[in-house]
Amino acid sequence: MTTVLEIQDNCQIKSQHDEKSEFKKDVQAGLSKQQKQLTSKYFYDARGSELFNKITTIPDYYLTQSECEILHTNKNKISEFMAGEAFNLVELGPGDASKTQIIMQQFLNDNLTFRYTPIDISLKSLTMLMQRFDREFSNINITPIHADYLQGLTWQSDHSHRRNIVLFLGSSIGNFGPEATNMFFKNLWDILHQDDLLLIGFDLKKDISVLLRAYNDSLGITRDFNLNLLLRINRELGGNFDINKFNHYATYNVYTNAMESYLLSKQQQSVEIESLQTKIVFEAYEPIHTEFSYKYDINLIENIAAANGFRVVKNFKDRKDYFINSLWRVEK
Repeated sequence: MTTVLEIQDNCQIKSQHDEKSEFKKDVQAGLSKQQKQLTSKYFYDARGSELFNKITTIPDYYLTQSECEILHTNKNKISEFMAGEAFNLVELGPGDASKTQIIMQQFLNDNLTFRYTPIDISLKSLTMLMQRFDREFSNINITPIHADYLQGLTWQSDHSHRRNIVLFLGSSIGNFGPEATNMFFKNLWDILHQDDLLLIGFDLKKDISVLLRAYNDSLGITRDFNLNLLLRINRELGGNFDINKFNHYATYNVYTNAMESYLLSKQQQSVEIESLQTKIVFEAYEPIHTEFSYKYDINLIENIAAANGFRVVKNFKDRKDYFINSLWRVEK
């Protein structure tokens, strides 16, 4: 099977990326705050990824359907932008890479020369992805990297002189706050080279009822996905959360233009987490914030790009104007 690189810092390979230690540290910090929170990047363990894949099939969850429509409709145009020289196709947080395969197959049909480099903090997710790619895409050169996005991208950029085409699909950028978004793009610009490209997904502002249905599905899969964060703490850190004592709650903040997800304690209770050697006390209806999902418009997307050294080359939208895949070029 394809070997997964383990990145410690900008250029150094290490034997093991300590996911559990990082998870433990972030849980302790988040649940110790006066306004409790858990980081959304920890949604995607094996069980969380399975639940999220189910969410993407729900009719009310428009995001995946909209982006797949965009990629299918525009795969020829996207391929034309990539033509001309060999390149690195670098993907941040690939998941199962099902959307990536839409354009990747077009690249193969057009005889483009590229190396695929998926970067993810989940070793298990990368391993599963590589097992499937070894079976189905054995003709593609792959260098999977187990690391933080920016660490992995820095290693890639330092070890290859090819042009980088970076994919950040889905609406993951919406999980960053405004300051974190600008910092992310500034760091990305620092790492990348002149004329490198970034294809990134943005969820657009829309009727609030559409948003609420997407984040509160009638089947309760989104609820289970959110509650899985507590079960992950139980599994990996020795917690004793009773998920029957918590409710999933998602709402839209009209001032920040963000969907916000919470877990609400149904009653006053305390939870022990063995590996933290601590007890977390909850008041009745006290929330744990689990996710922001910011929504955008064209002007905001173009302003963010310009403020951080990128130029918008092309915006690809679905028929309902629900979603955008925006192609940016690095300008040094």
